[in-house]
Amino acid sequence: MSSVYAWYFPYTKVPKFLVYYDGNFNFMIFFPKVCMHSLGELWYRPENFNYLLRKLQLIGALESKNVLPAYNLLDSLTMNIQNVISTRYQLDRSRLLGVLLSTQPCSSSVFSIFGAGKGSCWVPFDMFMENAMDGRHLHAISSVEFLTELSKTLQVLNRATWQETFQALWISGLRLVQRGPEALEGPFPHLYSRLCMLLAIIPLSVATIVKEEVDKLDGGMVSAIKEELVSSLQILVQFSGLLSPPPATVHFANTAARKAAIVLSNLKSGNENLYGYSKDSSAIKAGNMLHLIVEACIARNLIDTSAYFWPGYVVPLEASSQAQESPWSSLTEGSPLVELKDALMVTPASSVAELEKLYSFAVSGSEEEKLAASKVLCGASLLRGWNIQEHVVQIVLKLLSSFLPLDSGSDGRYVQHMPMLHALISGISSVDAVHILSMYGLVPEVAAMLMPLCEIFGSLPPSDHRSCNFEKASVYSVFSSAFLSLLRLWKFHRPPIENALSRHGVFVRSELSLDFLLLLRNSRSALKNLSNVSKSSIFQLDPSLQKPVYIDSFPKLRAWYFQNQACIASTLSTVYNRPNVLHVANNILKIICHKVPKDGILSVNPQSTSNSSMGSSPPPGVPEDMCQWPTLPAWDVLEAIPFVLEAVLTACAHGRLSSRDLITGLRDLADFLPASLAAIVSYFSAEITRGIWKPVMLNGTDWPSPAATLPVVESEINEVLAKAGVNINISSRPRSVMPMLPLPIAALISLSITVKMEEFSHLHGIIGQGIEICATSSSWPSMQIIGALWSQKVRRWHDFIILACSQSPFTRDNTAVSQLIRSCFTSFLGPLVDGRSCYVANRGVADLLGKTLDERARLVVAPGFLYMRSCRLFPDNNFVCEEILKVVIERARALANDCSSERPGHLRSDCMPLSAASSLVEQISSLAATMLCHAGGLNLIRLLYEHILPTLLLSAGEDKLGSAGHVCSLFEGYALAYVLLWSGASIWGVGETSPAYASIYTSKRQRIVDRHLEFMAKVMEGNIVLGCGETTWRSYVLCFVGLLVDFVPAWILEVKLETLQKLASGLRKWHKGDLALSLLERGGNKAVTSVVESLLGYAGAQFSE
Repeated sequence: MSSVYAWYFPYTKVPKFLVYYDGNFNFMIFFPKVCMHSLGELWYRPENFNYLLRKLQLIGALESKNVLPAYNLLDSLTMNIQNVISTRYQLDRSRLLGVLLSTQPCSSSVFSIFGAGKGSCWVPFDMFMENAMDGRHLHAISSVEFLTELSKTLQVLNRATWQETFQALWISGLRLVQRGPEALEGPFPHLYSRLCMLLAIIPLSVATIVKEEVDKLDGGMVSAIKEELVSSLQILVQFSGLLSPPPATVHFANTAARKAAIVLSNLKSGNENLYGYSKDSSAIKAGNMLHLIVEACIARNLIDTSAYFWPGYVVPLEASSQAQESPWSSLTEGSPLVELKDALMVTPASSVAELEKLYSFAVSGSEEEKLAASKVLCGASLLRGWNIQEHVVQIVLKLLSSFLPLDSGSDGRYVQHMPMLHALISGISSVDAVHILSMYGLVPEVAAMLMPLCEIFGSLPPSDHRSCNFEKASVYSVFSSAFLSLLRLWKFHRPPIENALSRHGVFVRSELSLDFLLLLRNSRSALKNLSNVSKSSIFQLDPSLQKPVYIDSFPKLRAWYFQNQACIASTLSTVYNRPNVLHVANNILKIICHKVPKDGILSVNPQSTSNSSMGSSPPPGVPEDMCQWPTLPAWDVLEAIPFVLEAVLTACAHGRLSSRDLITGLRDLADFLPASLAAIVSYFSAEITRGIWKPVMLNGTDWPSPAATLPVVESEINEVLAKAGVNINISSRPRSVMPMLPLPIAALISLSITVKMEEFSHLHGIIGQGIEICATSSSWPSMQIIGALWSQKVRRWHDFIILACSQSPFTRDNTAVSQLIRSCFTSFLGPLVDGRSCYVANRGVADLLGKTLDERARLVVAPGFLYMRSCRLFPDNNFVCEEILKVVIERARALANDCSSERPGHLRSDCMPLSAASSLVEQISSLAATMLCHAGGLNLIRLLYEHILPTLLLSAGEDKLGSAGHVCSLFEGYALAYVLLWSGASIWGVGETSPAYASIYTSKRQRIVDRHLEFMAKVMEGNIVLGCGETTWRSYVLCFVGLLVDFVPAWILEVKLETLQKLASGLRKWHKGDLALSLLERGGNKAVTSVVESLLGYAGAQFSE
């Protein structure tokens, strides 16, 4: 008589296992293979299976003595349980899913032979790091946070060890440094920002990962991950080409190598001061990037100085001149700070103790010492002190925050410390400094610190002010520095409606706004008040600064903020009820238009239908023969500037004001108050979007002419695009036609040309944004004309200008975008020939992103590099996503053809093995997912899950999915499933993420994944009719669910039980009961009943059979 027996966990109704006995000494044991992840670690630890294993071994012993008949299922089950106990158990995905899923780690030789080559599975690292170097776009979250989550994601998806993951991080960072355009001059982040990524951001990410792993592992396993880190460093000696230091870093590499040599030399000589300079401590000529990486790891306690004993690490010292002592040593020994200021500004500090010594001068020193300390902190230590850079950044912000919060009647305090504040704000305003602060994710915090400074200094009247010099501290210079620095942190020139809705009802862009920055800053402050978060945070500021910051606390800034938004969104009102503002505007008009004849004086007249009129009398109280600049607070001047700009621009358009007088007047206004450049850029950017201004001829008389350099610039832009695989004609006008630009663009570019180069580092972030938005918002092809004009002004920036102009076609031409996307896939994977893959030597990351920008005489830009620089400017992210999916489908069909056996007999040996095809699917998907994430971020991935991919599966037609044959249909489904999972995991992470990361990214995961799985379930129930082929749909569903089960079980925990049940029911109808059971087992506590019912149902089915 047959029976079913169940063994339960104590005090629960959850079965450990079920045994079916048929009455003839034949046993069938049902064991939920993966359910130990469902209910928590307390009940499902491997040791809980020891009892079951002993019973099974007893049955095996009885079998050997012929007491029980042999039964192979018991042997297989015993082996599975042993693997579970030893933590070596993994799902047999190929057998479980019945589809092509890669079971090989990225280190497999298959990845080296086919596709983009070994290391291609780590391309998201390279593309993320290159994207982080784009100084035009600041980041709301720390690169440390993002790189940490990306590392954990790729470690899971690539089935890699931590040694392989760390090694990939180091290699990607080294490639980033080698790609640094050291010879390329221009206002963009330079080599030091790339070294910051390699020597600060990556070590901090590794430190976070190591700490998390140590907290999770037992004591015996702690040393294992440290050993994996050491191994990842030691293996770098095999990459000698990447370890060669760029010329600018040779000195730093030699210094790091000398430090190790000195330690070993002092050990041999018995010197107790291991780090002291010995008599023969000469300048070593053999330092490389490995020495810098090791020192960065030692500084963060990732490894110890035993690394100095690695074979070949230390180069013997040569007998020559003694190494020069650091000025920081002199400072710690008591030398005067003021005398050492110049040397300290160009020499980075080497320890936190030296920084603390400098901070004591900044807090309690004399006024001269405070000023010197502020300049030193923002010098080489901030830009090149990679081993302690996070501490330098924290001290700079701590010093800046020491002036906060504002107290009533504290104006005198701010004026007293004006030189120090000016030095600090100027120090963090350089292109490299702003970019470094952005990489550390401190944009919201810096914005919150600059807002009160803008409020207070913008409310103070200047004393006898005629012009503003950025080099000297004054009320206007401090306000302008703080105000322009604040505006660089968010897209101030874009209107609120810039985040326009696409036809699918999602935001097409995700630009930083001031409201978002404050919201992000306040949410971070709330998180840091939690003990578990504050302990893991890199930056610890004063608790008093954790209070929420709201724009309503700064009425002057708030008034300008809303006025700026109103001016951008619509034209100025013809009726304005603020006479004092119009009075200031008339006064400014009188001054900047002083060359206009008296009978043609411009003024702002609120009674007229036009905002500018002729023949008005001078403002009251202003002499007829001379007008002085008003000694008003900066906020009052900024409020009047839009009316001034409308008056002069309208007058110029109607011929009442010459172009030269217009530009001269705007230049005088910018010299008087540099902060007015923000209002000028904002107004001109808004006006160009309205399309109401006629173009002006750039004839060289009224407006500067680009004719001398324009043909050369256009030719070089076309050449750069062609090298990147984009063949378009950027010039749509005949050569004989004189170049023209719309009036606002012509005025803005002419004004930018007059900026002095010593001021450009302060102003480029504002002017550059304005020129970019004008060029991209206008339908007029203007970027090459702008480039030609600028190349005449600064010839040494020629290559930078050509590179910037090469991105302009992608702002309006989808054909160019499509060609660039296909070129990226071709450079990474090789070309397609007659529908089959063609493997060439030049492929992979190096061909995708390039080796260096200046490796040849002419500027050569790789397609991936150009994509990363221009992807945020694409006009239609929906088109980008669809185009990338088209390329993925083409590549999948080519793989199917490569694996097809429908060839002549003597060619079948050329068929690609399935293991290689599975690895290529991953390579295609990783590149596609990374390109999608960088083009549209979180919003585009949501669009992919909720609209684009479902629409693609539902679409019918000649080119529908599944129309190219059975094998091609299988590969289409696999590739789409991989792209979907890779893209989601790259943004949301594979499991639990840090609170700061989760607040922006991971918190959106639950709803989006649940919606997509619900769509799949409805299709499987028959409620939605598909347009694609059945084979494509089945392979897509089975592959995607299998990937969820295997790689991201944490996502399944967040899905509604009803959706899981529907999906599991559909899978069982396809005879995929094991996959359905695995899906339910990962559903958490809510799915326990469903798991038990599924097991009992499966046992009942076996019993009935």
